[in-house]
Amino acid sequence: MNEEDAIKLAVECLGCKAKPCRKGCPLTNDITEFIGYIKEKEYKKAYECLLDTTVLQPVCGRICPHYKQCQGSCIRGIKGEPVNIGKLEAFIGDMAIKEKWNIEKIEKEENIDKNIAIVGGGPSGITAAAYLARRGFNVSIYEKHNKLGGLLVHGIPDFRLPRDVVDETIKKILDLGVKVNLGQELGINLSLEELEEKYDAVLLAFGANISSKMNIEGEDLNGVYGGNELLENENYPDFEGKTVAVIGGGNTAMDAARIINKRNAKKVTVIYRRARKQMPAEDAEVEAAMAEGVEFLFQNNIVRILGENKVEAVECIRTELVKVEGDREKPVNIEGSNYNLDMDYVVMALGSKPEDKTVDKTNVDKTDRGYIKVDENQNTSHKKVFACGDLIGVKSTVAWASRSGREVAEAIERELVD
Repeated sequence: MNEEDAIKLAVECLGCKAKPCRKGCPLTNDITEFIGYIKEKEYKKAYECLLDTTVLQPVCGRICPHYKQCQGSCIRGIKGEPVNIGKLEAFIGDMAIKEKWNIEKIEKEENIDKNIAIVGGGPSGITAAAYLARRGFNVSIYEKHNKLGGLLVHGIPDFRLPRDVVDETIKKILDLGVKVNLGQELGINLSLEELEEKYDAVLLAFGANISSKMNIEGEDLNGVYGGNELLENENYPDFEGKTVAVIGGGNTAMDAARIINKRNAKKVTVIYRRARKQMPAEDAEVEAAMAEGVEFLFQNNIVRILGENKVEAVECIRTELVKVEGDREKPVNIEGSNYNLDMDYVVMALGSKPEDKTVDKTNVDKTDRGYIKVDENQNTSHKKVFACGDLIGVKSTVAWASRSGREVAEAIERELVD
């Protein structure tokens, strides 16, 4: 987007004193203020305003579910279209990359001689690294993959989030002096005990990317894949000419469906047990999938996966929405409405959870749901060990993960400096 288009979008902002858009933003970005700077063509000030709360402007501007967050709270959206906050944030983030505006360190009277290890280079980990390094800490990231980014690289496809944008965003963070150790995985060639001995604080931020299961018959057949693992590892089977069912209604389901469709599958069908209006996926992603030929079965659920050794079909059942609390609707199976659909593959994209074996190797306390247990400061049962992001069960979006990383950075500083 060019400057002229950005100004046209910016002037639509009413500059509300109550700032409902800010309340709708997981990162609490001061949206009316940064847009106000765009109106005045003070682009660097807009960038500096955003830096108070986020270091992922070009990323969040592209992939956040804006209509469910900031834009969904915009006053203009009551009677018309809300201000396109996402495009304006991406515009400033892209300009910061183009103009090489750095993330400046915060001036301190004395240097902080404290060393922090961060395990995991996804959105929460790199955000924590940025804010800790800004404040003067010595930060080292340990990452199991061959590059940083987490789901930004090993999850979200590049047609939604260009790799060069991710790379340049991360470079800004590393330019703060953050050290990186790639190919390092807890329980494989890295131990928490060693990190605790070497560092003043350790932050666990390796995410929760194990696909949830439905625990239905046939889920262990050949041809059943987890959506998260499929996107992370990019180890795709040959989908050409095949029929594929994608189960779920979030952005992971949309990403998987679109990638599989682009790999010349004969037919890709998204099966979702609720109505379209209840899908957690961004509307734009649903519309893009539909435009590309992905089919959708709303208010349908699967009860079995059929086949001898490999997937041959799925047994579905239709659902109806029944009000249970206030306006909340729950999908209920319609008895006797079962039917079968021939399928070659099934992709489960129903959410994610931490990898039990990796969490267990940390020897920190867990919650009943398998997340790492933390206190109000995101401190674990180990005094020097903190955790953030998906690992502690925050909402599974990049913005919420990033907020968790920012907040744990503040908690670590309070613990080690105050």
